[in-house]
Formats: sequence, C-alpha cells, structure tokens
Amino acid sequence: MGIIVKLVEAKDYLTKSNLPDCDYVINPYIGCPHACKYCYACFMKRFTGHKEEWGSFIDIKQCEKPINLKKLENKSVFLSSVTDCYNSFEEKYQITRKILEQLVDANCHIGISTKSKLILRDIDLLKKFKDLTVSISINTLDEKFKNDMDNANSIRDRINTLKELHNQGIKTVLFMSPIFPYITDFKAIIEATKNYVNEYWFENLNLRGSYKKIILDYIKSNYPGIFNEYEKIYLFSDKQYWIDLSFEIEAYCKQNTIKYLNYFYHDELVKNKRKS
Repeated sequence: MGIIVKLVEAKDYLTKSNLPDCDYVINPYIGCPHACKYCYACFMKRFTGHKEEWGSFIDIKQCEKPINLKKLENKSVFLSSVTDCYNSFEEKYQITRKILEQLVDANCHIGISTKSKLILRDIDLLKKFKDLTVSISINTLDEKFKNDMDNANSIRDRINTLKELHNQGIKTVLFMSPIFPYITDFKAIIEATKNYVNEYWFENLNLRGSYKKIILDYIKSNYPGIFNEYEKIYLFSDKQYWIDLSFEIEAYCKQNTIKYLNYFYHDELVKNKRKS
C-alpha cells in the first residue's frame, strides 16, 4: 500500500522545544514512512487529525516565512523530533535541504537525527556549518530484527553513513535508541562503530499508548524466553534492569574512554526543563 501524501502550509518551521538539550525543533514533515513499531511520535495524530495508520501518511510542510536567524542566536536547533527529516520523500521535495540552506549562516548549534543514508546527499552543505552534530539511530546489528521494527535504511547503510560523515569531518553520534532489554547489545554496537563515532547516546525503550501492546505481542511471539522480563519492566514497572544497565554502560564507557550521554531518564529531564 502506498503512502498518502499531502502538501500543507506551515506558518513557521521553528517550534519552541521542551526537549532537554535543544531550544527549538524543526519538523519538515508530519508523519514518517519508516513506520517504526515503537515510534512515540504516533501521538501526533491527536493534534493533526489524521485517521490513517501511523507510517501510512506524510504531510509535506511548505512555509514561505523565512527562518528568523536572530531568534536562534546562541541557541540550539534539532531536526527532527517527530519525523525523520531525511525520510524517502525528502529526495523529491528537498524541504530539509532548503531549511538547512537558510540555517547555514546561523550562529547556533544544529543537531540532525536520522536513520537514512540520504543525508549524504547534503554533505556539501553540512560541511559549511560551524557547529553541527549528526546522529544516526542504531539499536541492533541484526538486520532481521531491524526489518521487523522499521522500514528505514539497513543497519549496514546506517553504519556506512556514519563512516562517511566522520571521514568528511562532521561530528557523528550513534544514537542507540530505543534499547530493547535483553536484545540490544550495546557493547557489540560500539565495537562495530567506534572508529567513526565521536559520541554515543543511549535511550531506553519506553512503551505507552497503542504501541505498547504491539511490542509486547511481538516479544511474546518472537522472543518468548524473555517475555517474563518484559512483563516485569513494562507491566509491573520494575526499573532494576535500567538501573543495572546504566551502571554497566557507565563503567564500560569510562573504561574505554568513550564519550556518552545517558537519556534513560528522559521524562525527568523534560520535567526539569519545564520547571526551569
């Protein structure tokens, strides 16, 4: 089944952010064809009025208003929080590239997160930024598990993208997100990528809303041996697994002089930012 595509007018590309590490977000699209089974962004349908299944539609956001670069002075901007700004439709519409062309002279930090090798198309532009970080999301080395979870580029393509970005002098982050308990092998992923990653970010799998049952049913069918552990974490709110894993990640990264950030307590970070 094809993706439902619609062109929509946006008043402004910039949105004030509640994310802990950025001031503004830019989402050039509404919806995402990656259709990740664990995607928290499916909550967006409550605000956009879409009745279609998440992953089956995409709105192409067009905006005539120029981005206000003065507003971004010494701030940070993140692309993107509820879509992949380099999803397959970017190849045709080039909304992200047009946005980056406006931002290239901004005095701010730019962060880009994607699962797509399409970002390599824009290396000529990315190399012009003075303060840029590109993060590639990888939570497994198993292509079958990846294919069960999303329609995005292969793990091999993502690793090759990290390598090429790094070789071009662009700061690279491997965003290990979401970490699936007893499935994601963080050490194996680091060992496979450490030569071309500047920093690792870690985020745990949160299950809420409609996709909680989808993921739990998947684990029960495909990984029955660990289903009881998932029940402890996601039905009985046992946090011990994440506490132990946090200590293990910290010890491993310190021992191997690996720069990292742990976002396991993302909700708390967001609450603290809102208070401040």
